[in-house]
Amino acid sequence: MEEDQLRIFVGIVQKYFESETGKGPDTGSPYLGDVTDLPMLDFTGVIGISGVRQGCVYITAGPDLLRALLLHVGETDVSDQNLCDLAGEIANTIAGNARMHFGHDFMISVPVIVRGAAQAIHMPRNTKAYVIPFRWRKHPASLVVSLQ
Repeated sequence: MEEDQLRIFVGIVQKYFESETGKGPDTGSPYLGDVTDLPMLDFTGVIGISGVRQGCVYITAGPDLLRALLLHVGETDVSDQNLCDLAGEIANTIAGNARMHFGHDFMISVPVIVRGAAQAIHMPRNTKAYVIPFRWRKHPASLVVSLQ
């Protein structure tokens, strides 16, 4: 993955939070993650990617960020089920927006939600995983992009 492609994902994260809340997140510098030790917080939305590119994109966040985001948009039901749904929705929106940049051969799956530390997320073999850390209203989260 090239630097300009990573910038696309950084911009998509910025745009998502700006459009939903009016305030973009503070984004850290993307870095090459160790596939055996990628960030996993309490709620993770995973999107599988197929077609010309293969791999996955996932967003991982703690309950505080997701609750604050739900409350900000006027949703009062901050149950774990709604937090899971929101993690999947964010991942799906980010992957869908990436599809607009990468073309119709960038095929995305439906979101898979993982609670807690995951042993079920396997990164594609021989593919690097890039981590884009960010904070929204002081709540940490990360977007992980692993594409061939």
